[in-house]
Amino acid sequence: MKYEISKQLYNRALRLMPGGVNSPVRSFSSVGGAPVFISRAKGPYIFDEDGNKYVDYIGSWGPLILGHAHPAVVKAIKHTASMGTSYGAPCRLEIELAEMVRKSFKSIDILRMTNSGTEATMSSVRLARGYNGREYIIKFEGCYHGHADYLLVKAGSGATTFGYPSSPGVPKSFTDKTLLAKYNDTGSVEKLFKKYGDKIAAVIIEPVAGNMGVVVPRQDFLISLRNITSKSGSLLIFDEVMTGFRLSPSGAQGINGIKPDLTCLGKIIGGGLPVGAYGGRKDIMKQVSPDGPVYQAGTLSGNPLAMAAGIATLGELSDKTVYKKLERNTEYLVGEILEIANKLGIKIKVNSIGSMFTIFFSGTEVYDYNSALKSDTKIFSRFFKNLLSAGIMFPPSQFETVFVSTAHTEKELKFTVNAVYKALKNL
Repeated sequence: MKYEISKQLYNRALRLMPGGVNSPVRSFSSVGGAPVFISRAKGPYIFDEDGNKYVDYIGSWGPLILGHAHPAVVKAIKHTASMGTSYGAPCRLEIELAEMVRKSFKSIDILRMTNSGTEATMSSVRLARGYNGREYIIKFEGCYHGHADYLLVKAGSGATTFGYPSSPGVPKSFTDKTLLAKYNDTGSVEKLFKKYGDKIAAVIIEPVAGNMGVVVPRQDFLISLRNITSKSGSLLIFDEVMTGFRLSPSGAQGINGIKPDLTCLGKIIGGGLPVGAYGGRKDIMKQVSPDGPVYQAGTLSGNPLAMAAGIATLGELSDKTVYKKLERNTEYLVGEILEIANKLGIKIKVNSIGSMFTIFFSGTEVYDYNSALKSDTKIFSRFFKNLLSAGIMFPPSQFETVFVSTAHTEKELKFTVNAVYKALKNL
């Protein structure tokens, strides 16, 4: 493959943007080299400016569960855009999408739309603190909840290589009220509650971690969190920005049968457009302005384009066979990848759930942040480059999630398996 135009664009971008990108993980810095610049996308494929074609497993980092430029989504966006792109006022589409979300998530009585997952998590933490008058929050090592200052503590995703706090520019005083627990370790949570008890406003967690790579909660871990928070009067916040409508119509909480007090959503409910939302119990959400004193606002929240795209996407996902197909295709890919690695004598671990998976170049089980960090990032970098040259686009980071979409057919899956074989063999 040739990348001349992408390299030219990258050099231009470097003069205009930090690292030449508008989000760090796009930069290819963790795998080396210059990023490819995308010109268009359709179905399971993306095409770069040099005309190279890739089977895409990033899916805009999760929201494109139907693939790129799905006809129903594009139609909805075009129709809505013809009537105006933003009103700064209430519209019918906000209500329709909110009703669809509430119907799927039994833990949500009332919700508020935002413009991003970061806004949703930031607002939910503020609401929790405002609701019970407590200051401390607990987050888990390796869980990424957006780039709000007090949540950038041993965060996952692009922040995994930074120190403590996870970014310069975040004063330590901003994170003094953020307590760290270990994912899949109930004991670490119990110790914090024993020390801080009635000072803890909330526990926020990715119920399935996707930003240190996919890490699935161990049996009863989430149930323990529900029990601990309920007894203490703290709130349990599920960050389902990634897993909401991805793992099931009711996200990870539906699979595990757990009702958090607050839920953060994003990605899929915008059908690929910028969106976020947070919602939960009525008595909690009624504290949000203008009903209550906890302030949160957004000029573009409930943007009609994002609402229309989300409605179209969730409408397509209402077909109950969709999730079974996604799981079946993901299980096929994961099974083939494990078999190939075994035959070649390459040590990997593949964590998967639903239509999400991560290949860890590790010889041990990956169950938390520290075990994820033991993965060999240098080998992953070579693997990624091998795949890219074979026409497969995986996330350019060991600590991100591979997403399967409904647009991936048997043709693309088999092509991917063959490419993975060659990529691993050439290591």
